[in-house]
Amino acid sequence: MIRRPTWLLIHRYIGLVMAFFLLVSGITGSLLAFYDELDMAANAQVMTVTPPSPDAQPLDAVLLREQIQARYPAALVYWVTLALEPGQTWTYFLEGLPDPDTGERVDVENDTLFVNPYTGEVLGARRWGDIRQGLTNLMPFIYLLHYSLALGTVGEYIFGIVALLWTLDCFVGAYLTFPAPARAHGNLNPQIPSSRNYRKKHWLARWWQSWTVRWKRGTYKVNFDLHRAGGLWPWAMLLVLAWSSVGFNLIEVYKPVMGVFFTGQTRTEHIPDLAKHQPTPPIPWTQALVIGQGLMATEARRQGFEVLTAKALSYDPEKGLYRYIVKSDRDIADHGGATSIWFDATTGNQRAIYLPTGAASGDTVSNWLFALHMAKVGGVAFQVFVSVMGIAVAMLSITGVVIWWKKRTSRQQYQIRQTKTSPLESSHPSHPSIEWESSVARKQSLL
Repeated sequence: MIRRPTWLLIHRYIGLVMAFFLLVSGITGSLLAFYDELDMAANAQVMTVTPPSPDAQPLDAVLLREQIQARYPAALVYWVTLALEPGQTWTYFLEGLPDPDTGERVDVENDTLFVNPYTGEVLGARRWGDIRQGLTNLMPFIYLLHYSLALGTVGEYIFGIVALLWTLDCFVGAYLTFPAPARAHGNLNPQIPSSRNYRKKHWLARWWQSWTVRWKRGTYKVNFDLHRAGGLWPWAMLLVLAWSSVGFNLIEVYKPVMGVFFTGQTRTEHIPDLAKHQPTPPIPWTQALVIGQGLMATEARRQGFEVLTAKALSYDPEKGLYRYIVKSDRDIADHGGATSIWFDATTGNQRAIYLPTGAASGDTVSNWLFALHMAKVGGVAFQVFVSVMGIAVAMLSITGVVIWWKKRTSRQQYQIRQTKTSPLESSHPSHPSIEWESSVARKQSLL
């Protein structure tokens, strides 16, 4: 059985490994809780538009896509947004087409277009996450920092491993807040009041000390208590953030673990890629929208859910599949939607369906975890809470490093005093350094 001092060492060094990454994730996460609002504020000139008249209706998004596609022949406009918030522009996403000679996909200068829904004018464009383009990519770049330090796939895996360590450390840290058994204090002087009181207190009463902050007991104790109590009060949410981060970055671990306890839906992973890239689908986009609406309506009747709003239509040229996305009453997020149907771009046959909740327990749990992580539920109040949680994560990282540094400094100072003390003096029971060390041991055992 692993003893408490060993768990303490595990917690200490896992914390040191994670500190920098959680500091970055915490600070950036506090901003990402308001991603949409901040991104729109930074790009108001291209993401918002004033209708030309009170009764003006936006252009058909799918028909407008054809015009935009003609303007960008070297790229594929693969995503069409179907629903608009009042005053917002249409958003279209592009990807480079394969080079006819090499087969390698050609990079595009910008992969996101913002289009006036009333005139079809392209108001702006950006390459998502490229901070070299300036303020327009501030929030996307912060997003990249949050989950990969903007290092691409390598960064994603690093953060995934950190998230896995964080998940495990949530349980280790919680265990270390439990009061040590009274017998562990048998070496304390029974004449010391604090020792006698410790033995008499009920376990829960002793544990309650871990939930409090001794604001008037000096900076070290305040720092220590902020770390301990700051990890206890929001413990459940910290675990949600940690494990959902594994789901975002380390799906190779997340999916098998969740599969042990929950069921999941099969989407398009099993569908093989086409022998040849198919940038132009045989079924045109306008017809695909009608097919998607019909298939979704059929599934809604069959499975008993309600379609609330159409959200997007996209096309995968590697698999030759359309995806029709709606917000339904099976969705969790306040905004957006993930209820989806995939169908063949050649035959129109349905290939897969995905319901965020109610169809498979694993998907229901995962979507709740992800929605909580991204502050997509609970309105502004929960966004504020998640933003505060980001600050709390950063605080736990800082206070943990401070605790380690203070203890390290204390050990070094004690070792220096020991080397300066003669063997005869060091054996004397009343020597100040021995009394100081005994005092420290007693105090730390009661923390």
